[in-house]
Amino acid sequence: MKTSNALLLFGLIFLTLISCRKDDENDPGPKPQSTSINKILPLGASRVEGARPEFESYRYELWKDLKEGNWTFDFIGTRSDNASYPIFEGQSFDIDHEGRGGWTSGEILSGLNGWLSQTGSPDIVLFSSPGGNDILNGQDYDQAITNINAIIDALQSNNPNVTVLIEQPAPGHTDFMSAEFIEVFDQLQQDVLTIASEQSTAESQVIAIDMFTGFTDNYLADDVHYNEAGATFIAERYYSELISVLE
Repeated sequence: MKTSNALLLFGLIFLTLISCRKDDENDPGPKPQSTSINKILPLGASRVEGARPEFESYRYELWKDLKEGNWTFDFIGTRSDNASYPIFEGQSFDIDHEGRGGWTSGEILSGLNGWLSQTGSPDIVLFSSPGGNDILNGQDYDQAITNINAIIDALQSNNPNVTVLIEQPAPGHTDFMSAEFIEVFDQLQQDVLTIASEQSTAESQVIAIDMFTGFTDNYLADDVHYNEAGATFIAERYYSELISVLE
């Protein structure tokens, strides 16, 4: 594979779409650590963070699914979502998350232990679109894979019993899916499967979630971010796996 060309292409495709980052000055002060069972940490970049009304995060749709299923759970994270969401079943949306638009795997790795010291240990981590911003920034692909493994190492060190659901990411719009881009995309999907297999232990499951099969252009608000239908699609994929691992 012509890796350098493929990485450059990937970066050009995504450059103007997911490189925007929001200042940490918008973060609230420290939050009380959750005492709930099923503490869920949504971790990643802009697809976790969302930016209503421009595009959606899957978090709200997943929260509704979990509420409808009568699960006891708590989304945790140092970030808060200040967008407007409808009340559902008489309750307000749980806005906590760890999604940071534009952040690379190396930046997430460097911040992770500090965030975990504030939130306490998650029981479940939803690791979204790993490595996407590394590629768009033209950073070394192999280093991104190393960082992703190190992120999982840090999560397991923090909680040896943590369950990590790691995405095989949903694609971008087909207008941009050239042959070289598809080659890089397919490589990432396979690498996520390898990571999940090699990082799983007897105590800590690492589970790859297929977010790309059946995902279409109709699920996108722009070239890479979810609209409401896309957010629902991703949430349903998460929920179908979560019901087998939640307490």
